[in-house]
Amino acid sequence: MNILFIHQNFPGQFKFLAPALVKLGYRVSALVLKKQGDSSNPAGADWEGVKIFHYTVQRGSTPGIHPWIVDMETKTLRGEACYTAALQLRDSGYVPDLIISHPGWGESLFLKDVWPAAKLGIYCEFHYHAKGADTGFDPEFPGDQVMDPCRLRLKNTNNLLHFQIADAGISPTHWQASTFPQPFRDKISVIHDGIDTQKLVPQAGMKLNFSTGIQLEHGKDEIITFVNRNLEPYRGYHIFMRALPELLKRRPKARVLIVGGDNVSYGSRPDAAKYGNKKWKDIFAAEVRPQISDEDWARVHFLGNVPYQHFIPLLQISTVHVYLTYPFVLSWSLLEAMSVGCAIVASDTQPLREAILHNETGRLVNFFDSSALTEQVCNLLDSPDERKRLGKNAREFAIKNYDLQSVCLPRQLEWVQKLRFSKND
Repeated sequence: MNILFIHQNFPGQFKFLAPALVKLGYRVSALVLKKQGDSSNPAGADWEGVKIFHYTVQRGSTPGIHPWIVDMETKTLRGEACYTAALQLRDSGYVPDLIISHPGWGESLFLKDVWPAAKLGIYCEFHYHAKGADTGFDPEFPGDQVMDPCRLRLKNTNNLLHFQIADAGISPTHWQASTFPQPFRDKISVIHDGIDTQKLVPQAGMKLNFSTGIQLEHGKDEIITFVNRNLEPYRGYHIFMRALPELLKRRPKARVLIVGGDNVSYGSRPDAAKYGNKKWKDIFAAEVRPQISDEDWARVHFLGNVPYQHFIPLLQISTVHVYLTYPFVLSWSLLEAMSVGCAIVASDTQPLREAILHNETGRLVNFFDSSALTEQVCNLLDSPDERKRLGKNAREFAIKNYDLQSVCLPRQLEWVQKLRFSKND
């Protein structure tokens, strides 16, 4: 059986599933975005037994196009590029039995027109809503409450078009699945991508050396960790920064390790008319800096994007880990922190409530209450037995519900088999 994965940044969410299918003897390929002028990863290259094919987008969005249409035009251009590449593959004799796609960039919009007999399974990450989810959640960044419902309706067009051709869906959390409308919601199986809890383990006495000469050690130093892909309001960076002045005053020996880039992953860039060309990272650092002494500020470390082999030890030395998010997609980093046994303080938002049970697997606080965040972090820093209890419970919960080998991967493979034998509508 031929299985074709579609993801612009493959492997993405399929980094465990695709190699597992190779090991089971399936012929697995992936259609991946190839940027013009990029000579790396030539077509036909092999990643973990997966044969790589490429598509290339020929142009960007039309200058001056209506802003509500930009998103759909971009997805159409990606879909067209994948369609063209798929036609070439078909003409060379390649025919997939299954197509498994992350549809978020529009890549798989037209693939059933190339291979109508292939079954299509889609990764259902998020369906946008004008109310009740991320949009309008933060009153500090309300967006355009008049125009946003119209913009989001068009933004969801890509999802709606995929519902017409997809045979099944897979979503990492129950809440993310619940954002999708009926009747397609009934075709979605809730199965997380999986966390390798055998590698992500607690490590007593873990030490981490920094280029500045500082060495931090688990159990010896007081370490507060905060992790985002990019430091932005969607992941509560502004709330965390506003907690720092009081937190640093109350914890004169604590080190604060902040991981994340200075771009944006999900939300909007700062309004240039209000902030100039500043980035969110710098905007909120500058906001709180006057409230923090030079001595205390020296204990705040911005680490940027950390390579994964260094990221795990960083979690392992954490005394208290903080994770905040709008009601949006759940970060892998939270579950990884649970797996290594971190004591976690997190925002009381969806879909976090599926993983962090208040006072059982962590502590939940109101997303907007930086004072409550400070209080909970300080309380845990003063309570080693409570940290140990919460960390132990968090790890056990991660193993039971999100372990890659015993829970998630077997269910993903079962989902693939059901997709294979599903009936076309």
